[in-house]
Amino acid sequence: MRFGPVPVREAEGAISAHSIRRDEVTIRKGAAITAEQVAALDRAGIREVIAARLDPADIGEDEAAHRIALAMAGAEVRVEPPFTGRANIFAARPGILLIGRRAVNAVNGVDESVTLATLPDFEPVTDGEMIGTVKIIPYGVAGAVVDRAIAAAGTVPAISVAPYRVTRVAALSTLLPGLQPGTVTKTIAALRARLAPAGASVAAEATCPHEADALTAELRRQAAGEAELIVVFGASAIADRRDVIPAAIEAAGGAVEHFGMPVD
Repeated sequence: MRFGPVPVREAEGAISAHSIRRDEVTIRKGAAITAEQVAALDRAGIREVIAARLDPADIGEDEAAHRIALAMAGAEVRVEPPFTGRANIFAARPGILLIGRRAVNAVNGVDESVTLATLPDFEPVTDGEMIGTVKIIPYGVAGAVVDRAIAAAGTVPAISVAPYRVTRVAALSTLLPGLQPGTVTKTIAALRARLAPAGASVAAEATCPHEADALTAELRRQAAGEAELIVVFGASAIADRRDVIPAAIEAAGGAVEHFGMPVD
């Protein structure tokens, strides 16, 4: 690609590097200059413009960005039509974003004219959320650069979304004397709001005394139903693996895979 000052009278078909506004003519940045605009610029006394011209082996910024984005796009994502050298990639379903870091780094290492940015690996995403973008910096790049970028992307698409599989959730709340009546209602409402972006919902609600036997029975009942996940809200914080909720989970045939979380 050639870039630099071009005599106005030779600028037809060149790509304007900057927006030009003079008298009756307006040329936006990145637009091809027409014969009519050349004449208008000449009448306005402008003798040269900064412009780019693609060589025969070059590919325009939009097409280049689109080709590379398509090479990166995997399952449950979509590539939008390119504009101003940019092709944006969006999630087609809610789920967990999966990024091939090596491929992303490899594409970014091909040439300074090609850039690829994504959200972090394992980021929860919603349907229609922008998860990545390919941006071509100049107005065009050599076709060989695009070929190398596509090769660097690899044969396994580097940007995909793993859809959520769980959609039906049962919410169990244990009760103790003195628990405020509205606490359970607020807790379930908060859970519904957190599940909504994943396309899941609370399919069943139940309460029981904060006792291991009562919770064990309720866990077994819900496990025999349609729920794909059971969430238990305890009326009291768990203090030990032998406490009510862990004990009930094990008594119902489950296992405590992890106890405690490094959060506050």
